[in-house]
Amino acid sequence: MKPLLNILFIASLLAACADAQPKPTLPSVDTTVVVLGSPIPVSEQESARAVVSLDAQRAPLAYQQIEDYLRTDSSVDIQQRGGGIMADISVRGASFEQTLVLVNGLRMDSAETAHFNLDLPIPLLTIERIDVLHGDGSTLYGSDAIGGVADVRTMKPADTALRFKAGAGSFGENEQAVLGSVVEKNWSDLLAGDREFSTGFMTDRDYRTENASNELRFASALGNSDLLFAGDDRTYGANQFYGPYVSWERTKGWFAALTQQINSSTQLSAAYRRHSDIFLLERSQPEGYKNQHVDDGFEGAVRDRRTLIKNLTLASGLEADMDHIVSTNLGQHSRNRGAGYAAVEWLQPERGSLSFGAREEVFDGGRSVFSPMISGTRWLSQKTILHASVGHGFRIPTYLDLYYSDPSTLGNPNLKPESAWNFDAGVSWFPKPEVAATVTAFYSRQHDTIDYTRASETDPWQASNLPGVQFKGIEASVAWQPRSTGRLMLSWTNLAGAQSALHGLQSEYVFNYPINNARIDWTQQVSRQVVLNTRLGVIQRFEKSPYAVWDVSVARQLGRFRPYLQLTNLSNTGYEEIVNVRMPLRGVVGGFEIVLAKPRSGS
Repeated sequence: MKPLLNILFIASLLAACADAQPKPTLPSVDTTVVVLGSPIPVSEQESARAVVSLDAQRAPLAYQQIEDYLRTDSSVDIQQRGGGIMADISVRGASFEQTLVLVNGLRMDSAETAHFNLDLPIPLLTIERIDVLHGDGSTLYGSDAIGGVADVRTMKPADTALRFKAGAGSFGENEQAVLGSVVEKNWSDLLAGDREFSTGFMTDRDYRTENASNELRFASALGNSDLLFAGDDRTYGANQFYGPYVSWERTKGWFAALTQQINSSTQLSAAYRRHSDIFLLERSQPEGYKNQHVDDGFEGAVRDRRTLIKNLTLASGLEADMDHIVSTNLGQHSRNRGAGYAAVEWLQPERGSLSFGAREEVFDGGRSVFSPMISGTRWLSQKTILHASVGHGFRIPTYLDLYYSDPSTLGNPNLKPESAWNFDAGVSWFPKPEVAATVTAFYSRQHDTIDYTRASETDPWQASNLPGVQFKGIEASVAWQPRSTGRLMLSWTNLAGAQSALHGLQSEYVFNYPINNARIDWTQQVSRQVVLNTRLGVIQRFEKSPYAVWDVSVARQLGRFRPYLQLTNLSNTGYEEIVNVRMPLRGVVGGFEIVLAKPRSGS
């Protein structure tokens, strides 16, 4: 209780120095618009798919990293290898390689390995929200979307402003960030950068991360345009990350994307992504076992959405994706693929909806994958809605899965692509505008699931296809927004899997899933300007004991000077999200943000 009392005391001091300003308003929970997993934007009430929208601007100084937001969703499992760097993401028990990560709807998955899917080059302050789709998304988004999709959306600035942020804390933590925005009548620009250093909470767990981005939006005779450039650099000690070694790693990423609205119905997008990875198996032996990988990716898409007749919408698109890798370990490889998809959505307001979709993805060499889906809702009343969906997802192996080799891990060039049929059904209840509750049962039947297995601890991990992997479970959540300045989120997900697929072997990744995951996220405006956030997660992984992690943050949200305090793992829990990779104990980071904004015209 003492840490909590100290936090409340600090909150009262911050409130005492706050200037009188109006409270910010937040949308009611039943009007939140989601676009992920649906051919058209719909409200949370109308969505046939389970989608969670995480607002990154609700209390931006209360969260240290993108993983903190994702952990508030109980159907999302984050398996991190320490604070600030390398985290795997999975949804509904699917492996981390079966979750697709997007930025503004554009693919970010690395062709080398999905371990880098959350190495996003955009600074945290630029993120507006994170939409998470539970269940397959391959019909609309292609490969890797077997278990779910996470789409990170960058914000469009509202004012011309300049923001500086600086903080320090436990384990040699040192962080700085800057964000500048210019807003004019027909264009806006958002330039941002951040960096974070830590000496580490244990030997060889130090890290340094740097991110920078610039996003230009403008309107012309062609339509709305969005041009994004971003890059990141991450260096870290990788003690025990990939086996019993004191390792070291450095990754870099570059990303450039253009999204162009052609007309009211059609949009064109193109992007280039590059990722490099330098890995030392033994940090003390830089001339010993060393890998260097560089992969490049190009993607382009034309998407169209138009109303055919009243309440009937057709969404369609053509996509192309090209990957190439040059590696001292994996060799040189390239692959190309193209896809076409179409989805029809019938939406009758306050009565129900029905969606049909299909995708054909063709790979060089002539192989193709067909991914259909169907989903729908039925309104029993204005407060109670039934929803259900069926869909097919798939994933092609990464280059690491196919070709990697070191003393502890072996790839397999004969791997087959993964696929899965996913089913879910549930009910949502909206008794009041400020309350939303939902319960969904789901089932996933996978084929040729890729995992790393071994017969004993003395053997290396070997990439292999597992037959007969199945997951079934139930997820439940309640969102309550009692006032426009507060929000309480409760969620719980229960999972069961088919361990018989292992046939007596040990699993490195697939069966590290949480059989129970419960989350509480509460944000409360304690004064006109001060916000308090507390997050509690209780997790029980397969064949492991449950553990709890409690985080608390307090920050001033308005005014020019905005101090903040972030306390992580207040319960001082010793735990591992990846087997044999320890996570930090109790930590604290404190700092401030300075905001200089140009007054709006007429103010």
